[in-house]
Amino acid sequence: QVQLVESGGGLVQPGGSLRLSCVVSGIPLDYYAIAWFRQAPNKEREGVSCIDNTDGSTHYIDSVKGRFTVSRDNTKNMLYLQMNNLTPADTAVYYCNANKEHLDYWGQGTQVTVSS
Repeated sequence: QVQLVESGGGLVQPGGSLRLSCVVSGIPLDYYAIAWFRQAPNKEREGVSCIDNTDGSTHYIDSVKGRFTVSRDNTKNMLYLQMNNLTPADTAVYYCNANKEHLDYWGQGTQVTVSS
């Protein structure tokens, strides 16, 4: 059984930081591309960042470039998303994702709320 479980969300003030973690079980993570998505209230889910499994390159949407850092630890089957200088626009439920060919696995999400 494949499971992805996120943690690290919470309430933070604007300008603050959070580090999201995602523990993956049931698949060998090093064979999968990984990504973080988010879904804000009344908005569609959007991809935030990903790591290409073929060359290890990282990609970010423009609104988080320079503030978010995605990483993975294949030895621990873990994904991370370091989020700095958070703004209210970053408020959303954040989901981790592992994908390969036709396989696509999701976590249950963790809430991030940025508010003063």
